[in-house]
Amino acid sequence: MKYFTFKQKIKHLPVFSTSMLSSLTKNTKTLKVQISHWNKKGLIVPIRRGLYLLNKDDRVFEPSCFYLANQIFIPSYISLESALSYYGLIPEFVGYTTSITTRKTSKFKNQFGVFTYQHISPKNFNGFQTITELNDLKVFIAVPEKALVDFVYLNMHKFSDKDSLVFVASYRLQNYEKLSKRKLKYFASIFKSKKLNLIIKLFIRELLK
Repeated sequence: MKYFTFKQKIKHLPVFSTSMLSSLTKNTKTLKVQISHWNKKGLIVPIRRGLYLLNKDDRVFEPSCFYLANQIFIPSYISLESALSYYGLIPEFVGYTTSITTRKTSKFKNQFGVFTYQHISPKNFNGFQTITELNDLKVFIAVPEKALVDFVYLNMHKFSDKDSLVFVASYRLQNYEKLSKRKLKYFASIFKSKKLNLIIKLFIRELLK
């Protein structure tokens, strides 16, 4: 298959994988060889092993880092610092994309940035919603309360159940007045962690008066 023909077939896909090649041709073995060749020539861009985009000049639109993060590791949802920044709960721009997954903790780096994934148990893999980005691309992202609870849970050694000021002093949490007390309590409870529940209760008592 010529590159032009291939490009025409998949140019409206935000990403494509080698697992979908059978829908494009019966000779998938040859097409895999061609993809390797196009990769070396810079005609396609690797996101992770087996997952690609067309090069910047040939792709129709630019998927966001949030969308790419969802696609790089499935299942996953945006959470932690990236979600907290998205919701304006921390002032800093986060230079990497943070996600939660039920798979092993992992990190990927490509030309679009750094993508980190923190493992949690499947029973705690919830509390996320779907947002629609440009070009109708769907992204899974934690709701604000779950993003905060995920963050505390995965950084529990840095928190004390006697010091609520650490949220503001060390992590510069802001706009927290909009958070739901009920949702914070619920998402903390599903982790079955006594310390986590105490920390979230302290946060609610001292900062969400």
